[in-house]
Amino acid sequence: MNVVITGIGLWTALGDTVIATWQRYCQGKTALIATPEGLVGATTLPLEKIIVTTTTQALKDAKLTAPLGSAGVVVGSSRGFQAQWETWLRQPSLPRATWLHTLPAAVSQQVAQIAGIQGIVLNPTAACATGMWAIAQGALLIDQGHCDLVLAGGVESAVSSLTLAGFRQLGVLAQERAAPFDRQRQGFGLAAGGAIVVLESEAQARSRAIEPYARIAGVGLSADAEKMAAPSVNQGGALLAIQKALAQAGLSPLHIDCIHSHGTGTQRNDAAEAAWIQRLFGQGVSVTSHKGALGHTLGAAGAIAIALSCLSLREQQIPPCVGCEIPDFDLDIVQHCRPAPLGHILCCSYGFGGQNAVIVLARP
Repeated sequence: MNVVITGIGLWTALGDTVIATWQRYCQGKTALIATPEGLVGATTLPLEKIIVTTTTQALKDAKLTAPLGSAGVVVGSSRGFQAQWETWLRQPSLPRATWLHTLPAAVSQQVAQIAGIQGIVLNPTAACATGMWAIAQGALLIDQGHCDLVLAGGVESAVSSLTLAGFRQLGVLAQERAAPFDRQRQGFGLAAGGAIVVLESEAQARSRAIEPYARIAGVGLSADAEKMAAPSVNQGGALLAIQKALAQAGLSPLHIDCIHSHGTGTQRNDAAEAAWIQRLFGQGVSVTSHKGALGHTLGAAGAIAIALSCLSLREQQIPPCVGCEIPDFDLDIVQHCRPAPLGHILCCSYGFGGQNAVIVLARP
């Protein structure tokens, strides 16, 4: 696949710039849960501000200036503008002048407006796999010759009454700390965040003399076609996505140096992920997850994983699986920031409805 990542825009609970988030994440501070309302120290922004922040950062980082004309956009969200709708329902007197800007397709449309893009504009929704699904789709658009440049990723301002009530009913919200793959894991902490990356054909990146963060070597998309709110018992859908991504990259499991897992910290998700990692990779690969540090940003989580993995490749460091103190599985869980010769990182993202998205990143 001749697609590279040349720019990153990132907003998270740990910082409003790429470097701030990376540095604080690598320090390995555990995300303690104060209340079911979110993470200690976490802030939330209206979705429009997350879109503006991540889009403008990505353009600046890639040394691009709007308008971008025939480029493409593939940016999605799981909850979209749900939090704003809930506010309107609770306070009927608030003005509705901007309601058209909160329709489901408005996320990618706003990115297109900021970047002056008139090409293909897609707005995927694939639950918590949305961000990675969007980047995979953006890479495919370039690989198939539809675009030379695409802005892709996911954004989420997920902390709302209805979202919290739903996750409470499912029993997946942590009350003390977010701890992926830990023996005492309780669930996740909800958080806002977003990441948008600039995808380009290798030829265009060379013509602009810009150094890529990473090359997208392969992508895999699949569905479990089983349950609405639980991973497949036999992990068939997840394994299919991984096998597709590895096959497209022309790699075997032995070539993967690190797995940036979905790693939510729930009992069932972590057990399912650990099972297929052991099945395909054994103990021969390092495993991390960012959700113990940044919280679970739902539809933005996969895009954030890609952004952080790009930095891992550039810095040749694996950030820790924050919160994992006593691993519950026979895996090489990274508990402290670790220097490593990284050539390929496998990034995984899964969502309700059995949505699976996997991307193999290669060092350029």
